[in-house]
Amino acid sequence: MDLINLWYIIPSILLLLAMIFVIYAHFKVNSTFSKYSKVRASCNMTASEVARKILDANNVKVDIMQTEGDLTDNYNPQAQVIQLSTPVYNSSSVASIGVASHEVGHAIQDDRKYFPMKVRTMAIKVSNFASSLLLPFLGIGTMFWFVFAGTNIGLIFIVSTLIVFTLGFIVNLATLPVEINASRRALNSLSSMNILTEEEQSQVKKVLTAAALTYVASLAVSLIVLFRLLVILFAHRRD
Repeated sequence: MDLINLWYIIPSILLLLAMIFVIYAHFKVNSTFSKYSKVRASCNMTASEVARKILDANNVKVDIMQTEGDLTDNYNPQAQVIQLSTPVYNSSSVASIGVASHEVGHAIQDDRKYFPMKVRTMAIKVSNFASSLLLPFLGIGTMFWFVFAGTNIGLIFIVSTLIVFTLGFIVNLATLPVEINASRRALNSLSSMNILTEEEQSQVKKVLTAAALTYVASLAVSLIVLFRLLVILFAHRRD
């Protein structure tokens, strides 16, 4: 088999495996959350009440709001608000408390000026700006790919795509440690404040670990896509 053809096949196989990993990660987080959403925490507090208790203990002044959807929980640093999805907000389950505590972890990161969070925020802004400039161009370029392939215009399309996906990879790379740290802060708070029992903390850890898998999967996909684009660029330069 020709070496160049092999280098085309390898990234494609890796990308397929990564996509299977993505599907597994999303299945894992949904199934784990569903399992422990049926386990009521012994503290008899709702997820929103636990979130407020941890925020107050850390002297972090942010609002907590209810939002529509499933697993749409997030922390908005611009609005200084934690948004908890409807199934989480009023739930006393171990899973919901874990998710809410994780978002509180992000709020604490923001309050403490956690450097990796600043890096991620900056990377997202740069990526969004670059994408807004390049994506319309790439859309047009895709339509004429077969016409311009092998030409300098085709090379411009490849390089532009490479820039967009490189920035996306940087965002995913910066996101993973931020998410892991937020989960660690959540678990430490639940433990130090005696909100959950050791068994319940172990269950929360399983929920948060499953959630972290989705970020690992996204990082793997972005890395392989980037590698595949580099192979295409290398092949283009040879032609």
